[in-house]
Amino acid sequence: MEDKIVVKNLSKVFGKNPDKALKALKEGKSKEDILRDQKQMVGVYDVSFSVKKSEIFVLMGLSGSGKSTLQRLINRLHEPSSGEIIVEGTDITKLDSKDLRNFRRKHFCGMVFQNFAVLPHRTVLENVEFGLELQGVDKDKRREKSREIIKIVGLEGNENSMPSELSGGMLQRVGLARGLTVDADIMLMDEAFSALDPLIRTQMQNELLELQDRMQKTIIFVTHDLDEAFKLGNRIAIMYDGRIVQIGTAEEIISRPANDYVKAFVEDMNRSTVLTAGTVMHPPQETAFTRDGPRTIARKIRKNALTGILVITTKRELRGYVRAKELAEYIKKNEDKEDISFDKSLLHKPAQVYEDTPLNEVINLYSGDHKFGPIAVTDKDNKLKGVIVRGALIAALSESYRPDFPENAENTEPAESPETPEGSENTNTK
Repeated sequence: MEDKIVVKNLSKVFGKNPDKALKALKEGKSKEDILRDQKQMVGVYDVSFSVKKSEIFVLMGLSGSGKSTLQRLINRLHEPSSGEIIVEGTDITKLDSKDLRNFRRKHFCGMVFQNFAVLPHRTVLENVEFGLELQGVDKDKRREKSREIIKIVGLEGNENSMPSELSGGMLQRVGLARGLTVDADIMLMDEAFSALDPLIRTQMQNELLELQDRMQKTIIFVTHDLDEAFKLGNRIAIMYDGRIVQIGTAEEIISRPANDYVKAFVEDMNRSTVLTAGTVMHPPQETAFTRDGPRTIARKIRKNALTGILVITTKRELRGYVRAKELAEYIKKNEDKEDISFDKSLLHKPAQVYEDTPLNEVINLYSGDHKFGPIAVTDKDNKLKGVIVRGALIAALSESYRPDFPENAENTEPAESPETPEGSENTNTK
C-alpha cells in the first residue's frame, strides 16, 4: 500500500531560538535540560514515520507526550522547527501561506476536536456546510452535499436543529460530518471521542470504523486511551517525551513491546481481545486432498503420527476433517476390497475462524462444542491458511509469548507442536 504521508526528522521547539535547543538535544540534553537552561519547550523531536493511504494511524501517549503537537505539525497548524512533511509527494514545509492554504483545502478535511468545535449560532446543516462555504462552493451544491453526509452520520431530521438542542454524541457527529463534507482525503482527529460518555464513545468508535470502510479516508487519530487506539488503529505510534518509541499493529505492540515504557502501557490489556487467530496459527503439518483414497490418507496420518487430518482441494479450499480412528475402522471393514473409495460420511466439519478473529472468540470455540481436531484458519474464500491447537492458544495468552511478525506469515516455521485438544492429539502442526 502506498504512503500518503511521510514525515522525516520532524522537530518542534516552542521558543525564541529553536536551533539552539535542537543543537543541545543532539548533544544529549533532555527536554527538562532545555526547559531549565533555555526556557524553551520541546514538543516533538526527530520524529520519522509514514502513514499509508486509507489507514487509521493512531498517535497515542500520556499528556505531554507530544501527540497533539505532532498532529498539528502535519498540516502546519504548528510550524515545524526542522524536518520534512511530505503529503502525496509535496513537502508542505516549503509551501508559502497561499499555497499551503490551497493545499489544505484540497487534501485535508480539517480537524475533529474533543470539544466538538461546533459553531453555536449555526444550525446543523449550516455547521456541516461551513467548510464548503469557505471554499466558495455554490450554495445549492454545498447543501446537497451536506445533506448527503448528514444522512451518512445518522443526523437526518436534525438539519435545522441548533447545537444547544443536541446531545454530546450528536454534536460530535456534526463535527465529523463537517470534516467529511469537504471531501478531502486526509482527516485529523484529536481526542475526538474523549468527552463522550463510555456508551456513546463506543458507539462513535464503531460508527467511525463503519464510515471508514465506506469512505476510505486517511485518518490520523490522537488518543490517550489504549483500548481506543487498539480498536481503531491499523497501526499505532506510541509517544513519550516528544518522540515515537514504537510503531506497530495492536498485536505487535502487545506481544513485543519495544521497552519498559510500552510494556507498562500494555500490561493490563486483555491479550485475548487484541491478539488474533492469525498470530497464533501454524502451517498444517500435513493435509489430505479430496482426490486421495482412504489408504493414502491413512498413510499420511501414520507417517506424521496424527489423530486426524484436514482435507482440502488442490486449491487449498477446506472440505473437512477426518479422524484417524474412524478412518482405520472404515478401512478394516473394507479390507477384503482391493480398491475402496472414500466415504464422505467420514468428513466432519471442523471449527473454523478467519485470521482476524480475536482470540477470545477462538477460546469460546474450545470451551463450547469443539470436541476434536485443530481449529482451521481460513480466508474469506475458505482457503486453508493454518491451524490452531489448544497448546498454542494457551501459550499466546502468556505474558512471555513473543511471536514473530514476518512479511509472509505462511512461510514462517512453526514452533514445536504443543499438546492438542484430546490430550495426546498431534494435529497438523509441527
